[in-house]
Amino acid sequence: MFFTFSIREVGARKNIYDVKHRIEKAIATYMTSSFSAGSFGGFKSGDSEGSFASEFEALLRERVDNIRPGKIVPGVVTSVGKEMVSVDIGFKSEGVVPTEQFLNTEGKIAVRVGDSVDVLIVALENDMGQVLLSKEKADQKRVWENVESAFKTDARIKGKVIQKVKGGLQVDIGIPAFLPGSQIDIRPHRNLDKFLGQEYEFKVLKITRDKGNIVLSRRAVLLGERDELRSATLKVLQEGVVMEGVVKNVTDYGAFIDLGGIDGLLHITDISWGRINHPSEKLSVGQTVPVVVLKYDQEKERVSLGMKQLTQDPWITAHERFPMGGRIKGRVKSVTDYGAFVELEEGVEGLIHVSEMSWTKKVRHPSKIVTEGETVEAVILGIDSEQQRISLGLKQLMQNPWEDLQRTHPVGSRVKGKVRSITEFGIFVGIEDGIDGLVHISDFSWTKRIKDPKEIQELFKKGDEVEAVVLDIDIANERLSLGIKQLSEDPWDTIAQRHPVGTKVKGNVTAITEFGVFVEIESGVEGLIHNSQLGLDKAQDVAQAFPVGTQVEAEVTNVDTQERRISLSSRAIKERARKDYDTQYMGDDEGTRVTFGDLIREQMRGGDKE
Repeated sequence: MFFTFSIREVGARKNIYDVKHRIEKAIATYMTSSFSAGSFGGFKSGDSEGSFASEFEALLRERVDNIRPGKIVPGVVTSVGKEMVSVDIGFKSEGVVPTEQFLNTEGKIAVRVGDSVDVLIVALENDMGQVLLSKEKADQKRVWENVESAFKTDARIKGKVIQKVKGGLQVDIGIPAFLPGSQIDIRPHRNLDKFLGQEYEFKVLKITRDKGNIVLSRRAVLLGERDELRSATLKVLQEGVVMEGVVKNVTDYGAFIDLGGIDGLLHITDISWGRINHPSEKLSVGQTVPVVVLKYDQEKERVSLGMKQLTQDPWITAHERFPMGGRIKGRVKSVTDYGAFVELEEGVEGLIHVSEMSWTKKVRHPSKIVTEGETVEAVILGIDSEQQRISLGLKQLMQNPWEDLQRTHPVGSRVKGKVRSITEFGIFVGIEDGIDGLVHISDFSWTKRIKDPKEIQELFKKGDEVEAVVLDIDIANERLSLGIKQLSEDPWDTIAQRHPVGTKVKGNVTAITEFGVFVEIESGVEGLIHNSQLGLDKAQDVAQAFPVGTQVEAEVTNVDTQERRISLSSRAIKERARKDYDTQYMGDDEGTRVTFGDLIREQMRGGDKE
């Protein structure tokens, strides 16, 4: 079989025999691939040779037309050199691509002989008769084609964030593209470092081919995904449904959970059965958590979520696991001014009040006894499941020194100790290590009344050793009452014997009041002369008649030992003196009594004698 064809169809060549050889090879390949069951190259066995030749010439012409500068053609790597990589693109001579275009990020050649590559024809021949090719330009052209197609069809493209630039980020999508800061995410981010090196999908917002500018948006992709998720979420969203969500934001009062296109609020009280100070103790942004829908308002699109509701309330059976009087161990969760909270188990905490930390020490702050994170043992003092409260005690692990005090120093016994502190209402006396007793001002003296707190500091100094009598021991409230006056007898017990009613007493005026005058009849014992018993005329002034400090005499008219009151009377003294005077002047015998008639008669008799 003989075919004729024009050399002009394949172009002028330096080596005609090389061209002929390549064409014959192409014909053989074409014939082999096209032969099948009575057909040859698309023509039946009866077709003329001229028709076949015409078809082949058209095929060859199409191939040659594609081999021109600016076209992207497939090729096969035939050799790899230090400077150039040879690629067979089906042309009469092989093309070459700079080796540097095949280097990977590590600087190594990432192509081998036999690999298929797409290249762009830069020029048909150089001085060496080689076709100049570019893989880099082919990649860029393909990228631009893909970008333009994605822009027209609103499709997504993938890219990798490579660096921060002014106003946003630079993304590698095969060629550099710009991602504005406003298009990085649905919500703004101050720190963009976390996006570096990450691969994402983007949408193309704008293309300027002549300037080589491409503007991308990740936000558009996220909004689209959120809308799709939102539609799917709304179909299943209802109260009681258990879902998985991603922690979107953490606040002081709770956390917002992304359920898939719609956010729900997980309040701090619904995170855990136990007490937490801040939601960040249990949740962190980006964390996936299971939640249950507690309430869903379709009109306002508000969703309330819960986490603790996924487990049984541990307080329901807490009284069974934590019986009163039992000993438990737990970790100190937090320390406050009034006590320490101890975690007994997940969701259950107990409080050790500062008053339950020591029998005798005055704990100024719980941190002096326990520290946060420490494991402690305590005794369960009480439990209230409804209020979710458990009272714990540390001191109950030790012997109660107040019980020992009751045995060693019973009521009525005498004790000695040093004055620890002085207050407006008394003094505290140290009896044993950590145990102080109070001597109230009313128990200083049987008779002396403390009217001014400054008087206490005149009587006692801090560090003075005093003796007192134990009056009362209150173990429950940890109080010890002492008395100093009880060391001696109460003078009021025998006051009636010393100053019975009707006896005369002398004393100095100590005070003048609206209702009378107080007179001290013995040390610490005062009696009252009521205004009605002063024996003064209405015109007389009390202060002038009974100046403070002057000595007066009065008669005891009443003694009330229970109320510690003595009533005196100056008028009774004056009346008694007047009566005594009259008696002395007039006489007491009946035989010597003189009447007014006797005096008249005596006077008349004297006149007769004259």
